[in-house]
Amino acid sequence: MEQALTSQFQVAFLFRLGIDLICMFVLVRLIYYRAHRKTEFLLTFFALNLLIFFIAYVLNRVEIGLGAAFGLFAVFSMLRYRTEGISTTDMTYLFTGIAIGLITAVSEPNWIELTLFAAIILVMIQLLESGLIVKREIGQQILYDRIHLVHARDREALIQDLRQRTGLNVKRVEVREIDLLRDAATLMVYYPADASTAPQPELVER
Repeated sequence: MEQALTSQFQVAFLFRLGIDLICMFVLVRLIYYRAHRKTEFLLTFFALNLLIFFIAYVLNRVEIGLGAAFGLFAVFSMLRYRTEGISTTDMTYLFTGIAIGLITAVSEPNWIELTLFAAIILVMIQLLESGLIVKREIGQQILYDRIHLVHARDREALIQDLRQRTGLNVKRVEVREIDLLRDAATLMVYYPADASTAPQPELVER
């Protein structure tokens, strides 16, 4: 009897872990990397997902006291990720990885339901990243020297000048700041995500 329970536990654990790893592979390698071509956060996504999965799975199987629970969360509260260099998109993928780890670790052992939840999350993210629902734009903040084109009546000329000088298919421009002393303006230019040939610093996605 005990051997049968142990075997059942191993099968359930391996199935949950397998779904978690498959989902993370699809999320990070097939969706995130193809859309953004960045590798610096791949370790963070996978490592944090696995940590959350194992912690949630263990806590879901054992009964811990209220004091021990508060102590555990107090320890985690001291661990901080410095997010100054992490974009909103990267943070979204990070929290998605955490959510997948939690769902696969603590949900009821209904394999069809568990697989369906994971599939819905991945399909929705893929649809949003592919631009089939909403066309993605990338915003790049630049310092612009031809201040005479910043006037609202010259907006089309400004866009054409930016396209020629940057090589990007600029769709719209926002004027953030005008410095009359230096004859310069800070602009936010937006272009389709599939034309992402701009430099990486100060990239803002919408």
